[in-house]
Amino acid sequence: MARPTSESRRRAGRWFLAATALGALNTANARQPLARQGRGAIACFFPGWLSSEMPLHAVGWQALATLGFARKGALRTPSGLAGLALSLGSWAALVRMWEESHGASALFDEALAEGLGDDLDAGRDPLPAAHRRLVRRRLIQGPLANRDHIRPWRQARDIAYGDAGRRNHLDVWRRADLPADAKAPVLLEVHGGAWVLGQKDQQAMPLMAHMAERGWVCVSINYRLSPRATWPDHIVDVKRAIAWVKENIADHGGDPDFVAITGGSAGGHLASLAALSPGEPSFQPGFEDADTSVVAAVPFYGVYDWTNRDGTGLAGMEDFLGQYVVKAPISDAPEVYEQASSMSWVGPDAPPFMVVHGTNDTLVPVEQARSFVGMLRAETKEPVVYVELPGAQHAFEVFDSVRTHATVAAVHRFLAAIRSRDDHRSDTGREVGADPA
Repeated sequence: MARPTSESRRRAGRWFLAATALGALNTANARQPLARQGRGAIACFFPGWLSSEMPLHAVGWQALATLGFARKGALRTPSGLAGLALSLGSWAALVRMWEESHGASALFDEALAEGLGDDLDAGRDPLPAAHRRLVRRRLIQGPLANRDHIRPWRQARDIAYGDAGRRNHLDVWRRADLPADAKAPVLLEVHGGAWVLGQKDQQAMPLMAHMAERGWVCVSINYRLSPRATWPDHIVDVKRAIAWVKENIADHGGDPDFVAITGGSAGGHLASLAALSPGEPSFQPGFEDADTSVVAAVPFYGVYDWTNRDGTGLAGMEDFLGQYVVKAPISDAPEVYEQASSMSWVGPDAPPFMVVHGTNDTLVPVEQARSFVGMLRAETKEPVVYVELPGAQHAFEVFDSVRTHATVAAVHRFLAAIRSRDDHRSDTGREVGADPA
């Protein structure tokens, strides 16, 4: 291999400096988003999301790039040395982000204890050595680990719950050895995607795998999407899916009397709205008498207000909704936006809630979650657990990360505590909350 010439070294040094500057900029964006409103906030989401949940991976990618440039002689130039200094600073910040993400478990513990009090079982799932090794492998795999979550637990797929084709299909996740008469607790998952995209097998897989492994039955649903669908088609489908679960989940070993709901982003909006509006006739056309109540709701980084009543919404949200989802501006249909807002339905009959949001969310401002939780706590006597995760972006728990594992364990503890409080019990011979290992 020919030795690099002086000119090729200088060129490599300049390219290396440019690359490290870009990497350092993204590290800064992951640590503190560069924009929080407008199109800039949307642009900041994806790179910041990946780096904040996989900071050690980012260190690895940048280190490999550094080695490649070093072989070309970049580090023998002033530009290359400046780039190396930038890289070292970026790596230090990424490692710091990794260390800070480990604080999520303590935050969840504190929030659960505050929200549930004596109803919270202070115990934790035992974590055998084999399972710890599995967790480490999934952390390394990142998004690729989601494939491993699907295989063992999705026992039935593409079951029709309505007449809208594949947009009215659902999957059932459960243990293969769960008896048909188990009466296991049920968790229904509503995917996100800004009401215009998404699939039932793309989100919350770590959560559903965690719950199914511990004896729960999970149901993930599709629903009609805009712009083909027009509001309230989306919530009508979610309600129809709840009604289907109440009528049919016993055939899959689930308990129709203990159905909780969860979802992220647009799914968090739909999950919270469904939980707060059981039996609402306008959301249940043709099945007004069906039971669509749930025992608890766990929305992640949800949109809780379409009217931006307190200024905590994302700029431009109303225009987007008016063009693609409602297909009418808020000035022409204020009652539609009001009725579609979860905040409008907060009242004393709200079920227990666990609300989770990240401080670095650039798609749905964390301030809206704080406002929603404040309204809930002022109105309902049921538990309201709120967890605000420092450094977490939107969709932080879509794949395995340190925060994801802390989150799914906390959701399990929350729902198991509600079930225990309500004196529900699985008939599998295993107390809900015990690890199958």
